[in-house]
Order: sequence, then structure tokens, then C-alpha cells
Amino acid sequence: MTYNEWYLEHGKKHAKIMEKLKDKSVDEVIEYFRFDNMVKEENDFCPLYKDNRKCHDYEELNCYLCACPNFRFDDAGVKKQDDKTLYSYCSIDSKDGAQYIGEDYIHQNCAGCLVPHKERYIKKHFKRDWFEVMKNVNLSK
Repeated sequence: MTYNEWYLEHGKKHAKIMEKLKDKSVDEVIEYFRFDNMVKEENDFCPLYKDNRKCHDYEELNCYLCACPNFRFDDAGVKKQDDKTLYSYCSIDSKDGAQYIGEDYIHQNCAGCLVPHKERYIKKHFKRDWFEVMKNVNLSK
């Protein structure tokens, strides 16, 4: 599955949940997206939920901004860096992010970054339309 395919599919899942929560307050929506609740209520939202596993080792993990709004990608490649193709990067260059460098490719490794999973950050950037929050993420057309 390409980044673009995953991104679009994930956005549809998010929209379906948000439709269920349309009468909830911002705080109630953010609370609903807490990892423990999502595992119980939305088990198909993330493949890790089936094993009760988190993508980030953080006790208060919130999944509202899964697919960070600071993540930039292009399935065709963003640019060449030396003899490698950069496919993804962090637009804020998070100090907790890293790059996974392969033989001919570079991908952003977000595993150490918690920026979009903290409720304070989510509240600051909250929009009911996930695609509106994420509008700058996808570079692919």
C-alpha cells in the first residue's frame, strides 16, 4: 500500500468516526480518540489495535491526529539526496524524529515523536474535518 492509498483510506475511517461524534464537544471527541477507548470502540481503525499495541510508547497516547499533520510525503519521491530518493520528511524537523535510510531511499521515522499524540497539541489544531487539518500532508497529486 502506498502512502497516498493509506492516507485516503485512513481519512475515510476518521470521517466515519467523526460522523458518529458530530454532536459531541471538542473535548469529548478528543477524549474518544484516546488509545484505550479506540482499541475498545474502533478496533478496525488501526491494525495495531487488534494486538492492543501502540505505535508510540506513550501512556496518554491520543489517536486523533494519527498521520501527523507535519508528515510530508510523495509516493513518487520528494527529491533526490545524493544517490537516494527522499520519500517522506517532518516539516517541523522534530528533534524526536529520525530518518530511515536504505540503500536507495530515505523515509521519515516518526516512532520517537509524540507531537501529534498529545491532547494539548490536538486541541490547538482541532478541526472536525480531518482532511482540513491534514491538508498539507500529502504532496502527491
